[in-house]
Amino acid sequence: MATTKGVLDVARKELGVKESPANSNNVKYNTWYYGKSVSGSAYPWCMCFVQWCFARADMRLPCVTASCGELLNWYKRNHPDQVKTSAPRAGDIVIYTFGHTGIVESASGNSITAIEGNTSPGSSGSQSNGGMVCRRTRQTYTVKAYIRPNYDKEVKPMDNTPSPAHKEAVEWAKKNGILTGNSSGDLMLSQTLTRQQMCTMLYRFAKKIGKV
Repeated sequence: MATTKGVLDVARKELGVKESPANSNNVKYNTWYYGKSVSGSAYPWCMCFVQWCFARADMRLPCVTASCGELLNWYKRNHPDQVKTSAPRAGDIVIYTFGHTGIVESASGNSITAIEGNTSPGSSGSQSNGGMVCRRTRQTYTVKAYIRPNYDKEVKPMDNTPSPAHKEAVEWAKKNGILTGNSSGDLMLSQTLTRQQMCTMLYRFAKKIGKV
């Protein structure tokens, strides 16, 4: 299995890759998928690019296909809970209304940014058979569905190392039981402090100096 970051890292490294010659669909993602070099209008490769990225990140998709519609229908039949029509997340496979796909990198308001194979860098070229791996931002009204693969959970490193300017104060707070962190021992030093967390830390300090 893989993480969202792992899949996106693979996809980002492919930005700028083009089929050769132009308008041939002769590209390494098709060669990988079909097991041989292919070319011609019968071999659009946007889904092959998505399949390739997941495979390279050690997460082969359960439905191996070069068809956007077939992948979406397979998930609708077998894992409908993984098919979404709103609230996209990074790592989702986006299926567009114009027969195209990509991997969502980010979402904001009514737009998403995805890394897509076989598209054009701008709006003047073909959007679903443009011959290049590009980062594209599109409006959500162009989306038919999002497929959310079962990624491994991201394991975040503990945030327990203070900057030199705060090291003395952090060590004092730890020593005196004012700063304790969570149940896993993560002090979360760079995270925002909520009002209730502030109250707890002030209460611990008051107890320390005998005011409670």
